[in-house]
Amino acid sequence: MSVSERYQQAWESYWRETSDAPGEAIWDADPSLSAAPHLDLLAPHADLSLPIVDLGCGNGTQTRYLASRFGRAVGVDLSLGAVEHARRADPAGAAEYRQLNLTDAAGVAELARRLGDTNVYMRAVIHQSDAADRRPVAEAVATLLGRRGRGFVAELTAESKAVLAELAAGPGGPPAKLRRVFDHGLRPADAADKEVPEVLAEAGLEILAEGPTALAQTEQWPDGSRVELPARWFVVSRA
Repeated sequence: MSVSERYQQAWESYWRETSDAPGEAIWDADPSLSAAPHLDLLAPHADLSLPIVDLGCGNGTQTRYLASRFGRAVGVDLSLGAVEHARRADPAGAAEYRQLNLTDAAGVAELARRLGDTNVYMRAVIHQSDAADRRPVAEAVATLLGRRGRGFVAELTAESKAVLAELAAGPGGPPAKLRRVFDHGLRPADAADKEVPEVLAEAGLEILAEGPTALAQTEQWPDGSRVELPARWFVVSRA
């Protein structure tokens, strides 16, 4: 079994065992805490008349928000189970959803031909991709952007690993949403901090703006405060 197949099966099993309840996935934060502030960072650099593709869309929570701001929004995920969740959550068809492995260069090129130049939203995909897949994922962003598109990429930093370790070390062990991530063999915050900008550059992407941020989670600390994972954001274009 190839690395990507193992990884795809891990995600299929994760989404198969996830209900349609909003927020059941630890990263399924409300768009007001995710896509909305991220779009505020992307908008000054982007042509908002272009479509937007949400790479690693999961159950489509952020994609549906993006569909309210763009004329066309497409959610893409490695997992067919995730895409099925997203379609069920969007009976009005505000956005489109399709299964696609971002390391499938031919499939990505076909989507790029269909959409033309497009903006890209990608939250926390590179850091938990297998090492060999990180550059192809970044190359998929470059292919989809074309000449006019701009991309927003947010990735967990190494510091978030310490936050997750602290969360997992509570008296009852990892809280349920985090335990499910570990149980399915998913690996958060697996890329070194310097690797992300290097991978973006190797893929032919230019960083137009960047800064620190924190990715809101749907899990809470014992005192009831929201878990937030340290991250870094980048706005990119084709170099």
